[in-house]
Amino acid sequence: MLRIMVILCVLRYSLYKRNLQMPQKELNSYMTPHENIAELIENLESEIASLNQQITTLKKEPESFNEQVLFKYIETCSTGKTKDFVRSLGVKSERGSLFSSGDVSKLIKDGSDDVSPELLAMARQVANTKNKYGKKR
Repeated sequence: MLRIMVILCVLRYSLYKRNLQMPQKELNSYMTPHENIAELIENLESEIASLNQQITTLKKEPESFNEQVLFKYIETCSTGKTKDFVRSLGVKSERGSLFSSGDVSKLIKDGSDDVSPELLAMARQVANTKNKYGKKR
């Protein structure tokens, strides 16, 4: 159930980002007749393949603590909630103090050797979407 929630969160942000970044001309191209339907089909199939790859990444179990942190960030879309999760586990930061939201942001920004590139890219996508468009309240 938790993995399904994570998948839905990432898909929601992915679609949200795509809709807001899609120029009006491209948006209208889906609503108008096409001379070459094969190109439209190819683009849609490419999007489906990308979403399937994201789903496959999210279905994997975390292989390290840092991956567990990124999964939680993608699930909650919040550095504060992720920080609270890490603190509930009793884990301290590299500095030896309580884990902070800045530590989550640093992990997303700098990455880590024990994190899959696909998962890191998804976390960065969520972070960039939030930074670009702000919080939706």
